[in-house]
Amino acid sequence: MSYSFVFFLNSALLGVGLAMDAFSVSLANGLHEPKMRVRKMCGIAGIFGGFQAFMPMAGWLCVHTIVESFRSFEKFIPWIALILLGYIGGSMLINGIRGTGEEEEFSGIGLKALFIQGVATSIDALSVGFTIANYDWLMALVCSVIIAVVTFFICMAGLSLGKRFGTRLSNKADILGGVILIAIGLEIFISNVL
Repeated sequence: MSYSFVFFLNSALLGVGLAMDAFSVSLANGLHEPKMRVRKMCGIAGIFGGFQAFMPMAGWLCVHTIVESFRSFEKFIPWIALILLGYIGGSMLINGIRGTGEEEEFSGIGLKALFIQGVATSIDALSVGFTIANYDWLMALVCSVIIAVVTFFICMAGLSLGKRFGTRLSNKADILGGVILIAIGLEIFISNVL
């Protein structure tokens, strides 16, 4: 395999495909915090991009070292994503229904929750390591960086859209965001288990 137009195009398209879950979660985060500053938006998008870059590299490493162990772990990926996104989405949904005050910062956008969201939305990217297994380590790294950059920009778009609609939805934004996160978890679970 060589650095060709097709390589870069495939990497970018792979990034778009992998970033859809992160986009939806970013949309939910933007809905939740409509007055989010650009710096925080960049941090959130950067976290998602970082996870989307790390997971394919981890999968690539598994293919080249501990393939059999990874294959036995792969069946748990949909369950992990469902549990993590269900937990965060459920918390947002409960807070939205209870009607917590606008002044109170929801823990769903804190660093701990972003870490959980990053893992949950990128854990399926571990299996991308199998699709890029024929790349050498440098090509796999370049592919992962392209995926991260694409994810960053897609997440920024999701956050911006969420912020725009979050101001219009005000107190219903947490409910909608929670429903979105739970739906993403279910979609990952159903598409991988059934």
